[in-house]
Amino acid sequence: MGSMEHPDRVDEHVARWRPVLPDLDPDVEGAVTRLHFLSAHLRRHKEQALADRDLPRHEFETLHALAGRGGRAAPSQLAADLGMPPNSVTGRLDALDRRGHVRRTPSPTDRRRVDVELTDSGRAAWLGAMDALGHEEDRLLAALDPAERRLLSDLLRRVLLRADRRDGQEAAGTVS
Repeated sequence: MGSMEHPDRVDEHVARWRPVLPDLDPDVEGAVTRLHFLSAHLRRHKEQALADRDLPRHEFETLHALAGRGGRAAPSQLAADLGMPPNSVTGRLDALDRRGHVRRTPSPTDRRRVDVELTDSGRAAWLGAMDALGHEEDRLLAALDPAERRLLSDLLRRVLLRADRRDGQEAAGTVS
């Protein structure tokens, strides 16, 4: 069952299920359950960090998408980045504009278009949340040395690539 020098709650979970499911691979169950618990932990931490900053998740996601485009984008670009219909982004942008986190300005390249710009206030709100989220990620991964963090990242990449391949095949109807 891997290293048991420091058992965790997942080791107890696996031990409980092995007699019930004799074919259960403890390493697969352990890895998947730990990924689930870590994902849930990070999600709870993110929700709390955003609540502490009075920043609703959807507003953070919109600021994040805008920051990822250098702080300026067309609403249609943000909608694509967020996987939303363009008209759904309008309400988000209205709320962020009222809070002073974004401003709408005429596009320098197309007079018919309006761009959205991240304001100093919006950048500060986004960075404050990002700092809190990054701090917790750093805290968790400090359990590993740099080589172990690189190995974990590389291993998870391989697993994710396999998941992405299957998802792509299913979408194309080619999984047998």
